[in-house]
Amino acid sequence: MLTRLTVRGFKNLVEADIRLGPFTCIAGANGAGKSNLFDAIHFVSALASKPILDAALSVRDEKSRTSDVKGLFHHAGGSWDRQMSFEAEMIIPATAMDDLGQKARATFTFVKYKLVLALREDGPRAGNQGPIEIQEEELTYIQKSDFKKRILFAFSSEWRNSVLKGKRGTPFISTAEEKGRRIIQIHQDQKGGRIQRLLAESLPRTVLSSVNAAENPTALCAKREMESWTLLQLEPGALRKPNHFNDPDRMTYSGENLPAALSRLSRSLNPAMVYQSVTNALASLIEDVRSVTVEADTKKELLTIVITSRDGTDYPAQSLSDGTLRFLALIVLSLDPEQKGLICLEEPENGIHPERIPAMLRLLMAIAVDVKEPIGPENPLRQIIINTHSPAVVGQVNDDALIMAENREIIAQGVLMHAAVFAAMKGTWRENDKKTFGIAKGRLLRYLNPIDPSSADSGSSIESRRVIDRVDISQMTLIPALFEDSPKYDSGRSD
Repeated sequence: MLTRLTVRGFKNLVEADIRLGPFTCIAGANGAGKSNLFDAIHFVSALASKPILDAALSVRDEKSRTSDVKGLFHHAGGSWDRQMSFEAEMIIPATAMDDLGQKARATFTFVKYKLVLALREDGPRAGNQGPIEIQEEELTYIQKSDFKKRILFAFSSEWRNSVLKGKRGTPFISTAEEKGRRIIQIHQDQKGGRIQRLLAESLPRTVLSSVNAAENPTALCAKREMESWTLLQLEPGALRKPNHFNDPDRMTYSGENLPAALSRLSRSLNPAMVYQSVTNALASLIEDVRSVTVEADTKKELLTIVITSRDGTDYPAQSLSDGTLRFLALIVLSLDPEQKGLICLEEPENGIHPERIPAMLRLLMAIAVDVKEPIGPENPLRQIIINTHSPAVVGQVNDDALIMAENREIIAQGVLMHAAVFAAMKGTWRENDKKTFGIAKGRLLRYLNPIDPSSADSGSSIESRRVIDRVDISQMTLIPALFEDSPKYDSGRSD
């Protein structure tokens, strides 16, 4: 579980410091930096398993294509930052398996990972060394006594005791300097164990990505946690595909293997109970649903999801709407105890009828861990982050879960530049962090409320040209009452 992420020098994240809870909604206009935050999470996750260059090339550029790695570094005008850094505070799983099937048990489960990357001054080098080099890498534990200071959202003592384990007195990974050269050190978990020393500039990948269960069990558990950070991009084509009997039974980030995942759930639990739970959840979103099952074709050895309507008509996945399939995939995720880690989802309201937005949000919140109860098979350590620019979504989300993203002009290192700025809602737990500033929810709703371009030259005032004042849009938002008494649009930055 990622509880705090600090990013510097990545795209327009000049200096972003964000605290995250079980469920978080990042709200802002297009271009504010919402997707860049997701890209930063994806990049750090990829660095836990891939070489640096491969991880960098897997990140989208501003046009959602594979990027040139230099484009990941923040730039203002023709000047590029030479360095970017990431700091992640996280709760990691107590156990994990390495690539050879060896079990690792963490000696501490609340840790901080820091990584500093830089563009090579002399450009790419021969061999496996690309244009980016490691300047600093650290994995350290966070004192148990600091748990309440670092985890600011409300939680029960039972939940804390179920996730917080172990004792530690030394770092797991550290950086030192010898004769002007940076050395990354891997410390064994065992007290007095040997220290492996590696020259930072020669590393094609992070040290964390190469650890094993025998010598570095805590680092391995941190690696597995970071690898679980997923950008969920449910694709209708992938969701519609049937599965062969021998296909993997875990649903991928694109939605592949959905029938196999639901079939596994039905076999591992009570089939009737699983299918009824899925049916009930889908029926709360889409009325015309009698049952949901997985049909097994023994001749073709195929698994296909079939939805039966109230009039008894069967609809295989191939004929279902995109929205229905996305609902179904999220329902399966919520019921799957093997699905753990962080899930990022962009604009979940896309393709969803406005009346179904509240039910969609309830479903997403249900996927996230309940921090009032201890973790276990029925309450896995899962986390959800969504982003949106929809006032209809923002109006349905609790203030505690909201963060506003805005692209502002700032002055950094004496230079005027545009950067993503993040703010919490006033009176919420994030304001307990002195570095976080709060805004009123009404201001966020006004910020997300665009102007109707069709009336831009009508001579009417800004207030009368607001989209929210149009009858057709106010009916769709589901939250017109929130706007009736709110102050009119203010182009200034103050609340």
